[in-house]
Amino acid sequence: MPQLDPSPWFLIFTYSWLIFLTVIPPKVLAHSFPNEPQGQATEKPKTTSWDWPWS
Repeated sequence: MPQLDPSPWFLIFTYSWLIFLTVIPPKVLAHSFPNEPQGQATEKPKTTSWDWPWS
């Protein structure tokens, strides 16, 4: 049965993975997001206490 002979298929498999691993990662890593995340402020916002009318 020729499909059980791994010699041509293993070479094709290896070359295809080498191509995928050399072409795709630089394209993915070169992707930039349009909106970069902003860092949170370190100071807390000033809040005022609420005077409840029934207390």
